[in-house]
Amino acid sequence: MLISIVVPVFNEEENIAFFHAEVCRHMESMPYDFEILFVDDGSRDATPFILERLTGQDSRVRALILARNFGHQIALSCGLDHAEGDAVITMDGDMQHPPSMLPELIAAWEQGYQVVQTIRQSTEGASWFKNVTSSLFYKLINGMSKIHIYEGGSDFRLLDRQVVASFRRFRERARFIRGMISAIGYRQTHIEFTAPPRFAGTSKFSFQRMLHFALDGITSYSKTPLRIAFYIGILCGLASFALTLHVLYIKLLTEEAVPGWATISASILLLGGLQLAGLGVIGEYVGRIFEEVKQRPLYWLRADMGRQNRQADKDSVP
Repeated sequence: MLISIVVPVFNEEENIAFFHAEVCRHMESMPYDFEILFVDDGSRDATPFILERLTGQDSRVRALILARNFGHQIALSCGLDHAEGDAVITMDGDMQHPPSMLPELIAAWEQGYQVVQTIRQSTEGASWFKNVTSSLFYKLINGMSKIHIYEGGSDFRLLDRQVVASFRRFRERARFIRGMISAIGYRQTHIEFTAPPRFAGTSKFSFQRMLHFALDGITSYSKTPLRIAFYIGILCGLASFALTLHVLYIKLLTEEAVPGWATISASILLLGGLQLAGLGVIGEYVGRIFEEVKQRPLYWLRADMGRQNRQADKDSVP
């Protein structure tokens, strides 16, 4: 049986060789064949050259080089599309997903679980801001959507071949794989771990990327923002109607009509701002519809390295 290990990488030239050695060290003790499938997400450093060298040295390594940077979730999807294993493990190549846990994930799969999800309890060296915003995001998305995503859930998981086959049928562009896996069903379990610091280099997941990732997650699995905009519109309409009645009362039944430029200005600004916010929410969803209906491919490859080596090994078997 074959275990596929899918590893999206972006400017990880300092980590790849050590990561490869650690994965091999832990997997070689297991009674399974394995392949390491690196997906280079448009790296601008020496990452593609290191991967080319690795594929020449180790026939168990394959490298898919994307034509440009498509993002972490698309790179993961590319790896899952091309993995050939009876079970597929997805993990990052910066050593924050410890290769030492690979036997534990496989052991849970051997017990019959088809999805083995890891739950990050904490990250060594992570800032308080990242911890707080991460916790807030999971509370927000779980409160807004019908699916439940474990707080601290990561893209370090094992998927059975049947689950991977189902996942490949999901072709939306705005991808939030943690939500997709939570919603896909099958027999699932989770394993908790503490993420160590990166082996080398710095995180490529900037605050802007985190924000886009959170927005993808919320809009992919919840219509709540649209409903909130609708409810706010109703409340503002009622408030405006009440204010109109008040103005008519002052004008018609009293002689204390007060110049209302301040009230009118405040009302216009409030209602205008709320309308723009509502249009922004609607625009976000319409923009995603626009991207989906074009039906463009999720990604395209510049190179596929290592396939020839593996095929040569297969042809040499009597």
